Amino acid sequence: MANTKSAMKRVRSSERKRNRNRMVRSATRTEIKNARQFMEAGQIEEAAETTHRAVRLLDRAAEKGIIHRRNAARRKSRLMHALHKAQAEAT
Repeated sequence: MANTKSAMKRVRSSERKRNRNRMVRSATRTEIKNARQFMEAGQIEEAAETTHRAVRLLDRAAEKGIIHRRNAARRKSRLMHALHKAQAEAT
């Protein structure tokens, strides 16, 4: 356990940041999962909307440093590739 006053404060602030990071990461994963489920179900309009939301969440997470910017770029690229593939199959 932390002994100094500053170390105790650091523990508290780290816990706050960890909780925020977990929420953002979880929300991002959920949105990506929903987008992929819509793609598999053939619901292209809903897939496009959820993909757009997922991309925004990924951008925001990368901007805040929750995930690395290249990690966000890779996930966005894979998601958009899957969306375009689903759209091509639907038409």
